[in-house]
Amino acid sequence: MSMGAKLIVEKVTKRFGGVVALNRVSINVPSSLIVGLIGPNGSGKTTLFNVVTGYYTPDEGQVLIEGSSRVVDITGWNPDRISRLGVARTFQIPRLIPSLTVLENMLLFYDYGSCASITCSLRRKWVDVEEAAIARAMSILREFGLESIARKRPAELSAGHLKLVETLRGLMSDAKLFMLDEPFAGVESWMARKLTETIRKINREKGSTFVIIEHRITELLEGVDYVYVLHNGSLLAEGKPGEVVSDERVIKAYLGK
Repeated sequence: MSMGAKLIVEKVTKRFGGVVALNRVSINVPSSLIVGLIGPNGSGKTTLFNVVTGYYTPDEGQVLIEGSSRVVDITGWNPDRISRLGVARTFQIPRLIPSLTVLENMLLFYDYGSCASITCSLRRKWVDVEEAAIARAMSILREFGLESIARKRPAELSAGHLKLVETLRGLMSDAKLFMLDEPFAGVESWMARKLTETIRKINREKGSTFVIIEHRITELLEGVDYVYVLHNGSLLAEGKPGEVVSDERVIKAYLGK
């Protein structure tokens, strides 16, 4: 089994005018671990994802990725460059391309390797790779009972199906680090459980690292190894799932008790 990437966030601060969205946040995600990131709305979770994946540049601090025996400082890199390092990210609001079918949107996230170049398109190898990509996409859709929507466009899908396809296309890649923003939002309970099983399978077979934002705490805690809690832009607590949900600070801040 290959190893996933290790994510290191060191004292990251992000401001928007006078609002401090992240205040010296540090997290350390070991390779091949599945980690949950929870907290109330507005606590800074998606902002942290945006910093890690290059959509925001932090005002202070560093973001490091460790993999293949080297540490890379990706602070300030653009999203495309970070993606090429093996980081896959899905979004809270689906970003499917409207003019493409579900299948075509899925294929965009497949790792074509050397066949991503135009020269490969002139060889038989490209046909084999494309067939493999389609087979993988259809296999994933079939596993979730979604093969019937493969030829549909995003405008024809329900909100729940849009969200699920957003997550599933991210899982098409051979990324070392997956950043999933609310993968269970709007999907049925059985699909959320199936997603958890799929994430676990990818983690077990490929060693990929996962960081998952989610508000459906019960389902999240069933599938993660470790949890970080943000509150008002700061790190409030961290630990194993059972430890975090029994932490009085978390109960007060997150559960409102």
